[in-house]
Amino acid sequence: MNFSDLDKMHGHPLVSHRLQMNRRNFLSKAGIGIGGLALASMTTPLQAFAGMDKRSTQQEIPESIRHFAPKAKRVIYLFQSGGPSQHDLFDYKPLLQKMDGSELPDSVRKGQRVTGMTAGQKSFPLAGAQFNFKQYGKSGIWVSELLPHTAAIADEICVIKSMHTEAINHDPALTFFQTGSQQHGRPCIGSWLSYGLGSENKNLPEFCVLLSNGTGKINAQPLSARLWGSGFLPSLHQGVQFRSGKDPVLYLSNAPGIDAQTRRKMLDYFSEIEARQFEAEQDPEIQTRIAQYEMAYRMQSSVPEMMDVSGETKATYDLYGPESRVPGTYAANCLLARRLIERDVNFVQLYHRGWDQHYNLPKNLTNQCRDTDQASAALVMDLKQRGLLEDTLVIWGGEFGRTNYSQGVLEKGNYGRDHHPRCFTMWMAGAGVKKGFSYGKTDDFGYNIIEAPVHVHDFQATLLHLLGLDHEKLTYKHQGRRFRLTDVHGEVVKEILS
Repeated sequence: MNFSDLDKMHGHPLVSHRLQMNRRNFLSKAGIGIGGLALASMTTPLQAFAGMDKRSTQQEIPESIRHFAPKAKRVIYLFQSGGPSQHDLFDYKPLLQKMDGSELPDSVRKGQRVTGMTAGQKSFPLAGAQFNFKQYGKSGIWVSELLPHTAAIADEICVIKSMHTEAINHDPALTFFQTGSQQHGRPCIGSWLSYGLGSENKNLPEFCVLLSNGTGKINAQPLSARLWGSGFLPSLHQGVQFRSGKDPVLYLSNAPGIDAQTRRKMLDYFSEIEARQFEAEQDPEIQTRIAQYEMAYRMQSSVPEMMDVSGETKATYDLYGPESRVPGTYAANCLLARRLIERDVNFVQLYHRGWDQHYNLPKNLTNQCRDTDQASAALVMDLKQRGLLEDTLVIWGGEFGRTNYSQGVLEKGNYGRDHHPRCFTMWMAGAGVKKGFSYGKTDDFGYNIIEAPVHVHDFQATLLHLLGLDHEKLTYKHQGRRFRLTDVHGEVVKEILS
């Protein structure tokens, strides 16, 4: 036998274990196996297989590892990628309006870090919002005229004005919000929830992702699939991206010449081979692969049914706006998000790009709000009228805020804003959060937080808490360390809980 023949045999699942009998494999196969004992010490059997398809694992396991009774069962996260300007949308500052064009006082900035895009500026002229603000609802929440539909649901939302982060550039800031670390490689929020909660629907993924772009000329930062990746968790927990068009999920359709019966036989054959390989190798990722094959097979019928919105009423389309009839738009994705959670998908992540207004902000921000305002509010109202808002949490926000000064020259009727991590605004609605409530406060210039700061890790800890998960207990051992979404930080913001 030559090396070429050996290489071919090495890839065969029924003989590969014989060619790889090293010290590690020997110990893992001895009795229960030292490897198995190590796995048991790392995590409970439930944690090891949370969310795994029972048909693949052949183990009866609970569906969830919730630590206490949840207030929310599902989450729709409307992520506004690029960093919406809190000064022009929610954080009304009369003094900023009054001092428009004046220099940002050194006593306010305090020498804090700015990005390379404005570090070279000799002047930092304050830019007051050019949009009117009013107080809405019984709660009197301040909302800009750019968001009339959001203003109409003021008594349904909890506005957090004191969010802050360390990240000052898009990629690390996005990664930080989604994974709890500015560095790549950690599991994202959706993957942690898939791992911790499992799913009541075995015909759709536990974690779904929808993407859309703003209209007009926008500065749209790229989005990487690792933002919905599972990191070191089993790949079964990664997000599944849904697309508009003929194939909502890539590679889901049968190849030419392959019918459903043939595919079923092929999967059964693969499962048998993979099961033998798992018996030999004891690699959990093999079981994950089997579960993914089975999920893909079931999704061939469940996905077309979910994507078929022809049965939605005219009243529903009118609620979400005319763009809801156009596949791939933000409005259409909000409608799909509702359909997904109706089918017991636990976590739906929407990304809408185009909020990075370094220049020409008045025009570009107006377009972004026109794209998103009606559909965001409609989603909350639609969930409420269907009785779903009481156990569904809706989140709206970006990765950081914008500066109170103009990037570049301040022109009459025109300005831009740079990234600002020191303070920004998000809102939440639905299960477990106070309605018509404003939390946190920034200074009169909207530059620093002066009351009730909420860090990214605090937000993540609160999100998990609402779903019945203790952020300090939802852990996974990897490379000798127990990791969690909030790293070694985070406090539940109890003041916003209902």
